Amino acid sequence: MAARPKPWRVPDWFWLELAALIPTPERRFRYPGRKRHDERACVEAILYVLRYGIPWQELPRVEGWPSGQTAWRRFHEWQRAGVWERLLRRMQELLEQEGLCDWSLAIVDASTVEAKKGAAKSAARSKAAPEAAFT
Repeated sequence: MAARPKPWRVPDWFWLELAALIPTPERRFRYPGRKRHDERACVEAILYVLRYGIPWQELPRVEGWPSGQTAWRRFHEWQRAGVWERLLRRMQELLEQEGLCDWSLAIVDASTVEAKKGAAKSAARSKAAPEAAFT
């Protein structure tokens, strides 16, 4: 029986796409400080935290992975640099090229659409609203 793939492991093809999007900061010459953790290990640690919904400080100590604090810092550093947004766009492009993305089936979730406070009210009212008020 084949081992089940681990969802936080980064396949080589995915890493090639992602590595091009990650900015590499220059190290100082005089006081370079501690060497940064491997970017791929940081991505795997971030994916582990996001996959299992654990707090950053509870990231398991796996050889080669950074601490939860480092993974959190790298996540936010890349967020500010726009890495995740560019990655999403690139993955959508790849899916579209392969014919695996049908945009006619896309929907807008009502929880993410902004509702203005002064907007005109709808004439149609829910019939469940008056009943729910007395329960």
